[in-house]
Amino acid sequence: MADPRKSTAAHAYVHGSQAIDEQKATFGLFITLAKWGSLVIAALVLALTIAFQPGGSIMGGIVAGVVMLAVGILVLKAKPAH
Repeated sequence: MADPRKSTAAHAYVHGSQAIDEQKATFGLFITLAKWGSLVIAALVLALTIAFQPGGSIMGGIVAGVVMLAVGILVLKAKPAH
């Protein structure tokens, strides 16, 4: 009887030899969507909070949301690679 620990399928894989380009692209897309999605949600929450607080104004909320969005875009835009 053959030893099950010495199967040929187990020796076919060499650690570190698999192409990971798709995983890198997927992770990069996830990070990008999370980063920009968080900025949009934060700006929207700020705008709605200021607009609908007692004594708040809709224009003040819109202005605050746009300012936060603009500052966030400047901070989060892609940095040049070294």
